[in-house]
Amino acid sequence: MKDLADVCSIAVVQSRPSLFDRDACVAHVVKTVEHIAREHPSDLVVFPELLIPGYPHGLTFGFVVGARTADVQADWKRYYDGSIVVGGAETEAMAEAARRAGAWVSVGVSERDAASGTLYNTNLVFSPEGKLDAWHRKLKPTGAERCVWGDAQDRYFPVSQTPWGPMGTLICWENYMPLARVALYQKGVTIYLAPNTNDNPEWQHTIRHIALEGRCYVVNCAPYFCRADYPDDLSLLSKREIAGLPEVVYRGGSCVVDPHGHYVEGAEPLWDTDGILYAELAMARVAADKWDFDAIGHYARPDVLRLEVNDS
Repeated sequence: MKDLADVCSIAVVQSRPSLFDRDACVAHVVKTVEHIAREHPSDLVVFPELLIPGYPHGLTFGFVVGARTADVQADWKRYYDGSIVVGGAETEAMAEAARRAGAWVSVGVSERDAASGTLYNTNLVFSPEGKLDAWHRKLKPTGAERCVWGDAQDRYFPVSQTPWGPMGTLICWENYMPLARVALYQKGVTIYLAPNTNDNPEWQHTIRHIALEGRCYVVNCAPYFCRADYPDDLSLLSKREIAGLPEVVYRGGSCVVDPHGHYVEGAEPLWDTDGILYAELAMARVAADKWDFDAIGHYARPDVLRLEVNDS
């Protein structure tokens, strides 16, 4: 492992998205990155899963076997229109915000493939030079998500080569895929981004386990939003589904976990509000904690167990 820069200053943004509103969500990212650069300059800024244009929790979009209705299809088309094409004006705006801030910026988006039109649950990482540095599509959408987003066909396990070591991403329940985690460990990740929409207690156990298993910092970034944040002009079916949701749809729980499974000071779980967590990651911890356990190094048994990744 190369020598790492001593400290990474991080800002974890527990955002309240403008659901279905792509332009408002992009403007929020740009404004927030500018705010952080001005008020609390940070090396790395992390936003939640599917911040753009929000995670449509509770909506079925009328998906039933063998049938569709035009009014609910219109809701899905609205979400489709709110998804972004990578390389378009939205990604250019976020890349420029990263450049002006001189920071790495990670943003979860609903991506619309420019050729096929398929949507993907995607995480984008922009470099301080204002370039799109890493572009990861979720391998397997979870449950009914498969009716909205496709399986990734490429862009599986990209990592960014940062001054603090390789940084990679798995999105939400991808983190329950043991071999996907190992694929990142094999790339030597020291900072492991886990944007998600999980606010249950079990998820906190999951991310702490991953930090211990990978001997890396795990950045858990989730949204906070309420029933009132949904548009009020969706179809009748969608309105009924929204009416059945709790007042607070996602409580948050964003945090950062160190390589020994402990919450980092200043980045303990944030609940029941939007906000920004600021913390300093002491990168010497990564190498120090690998001394007694390294899942792909001295604690591995490649003569018995080996993972081969189709990463083409």
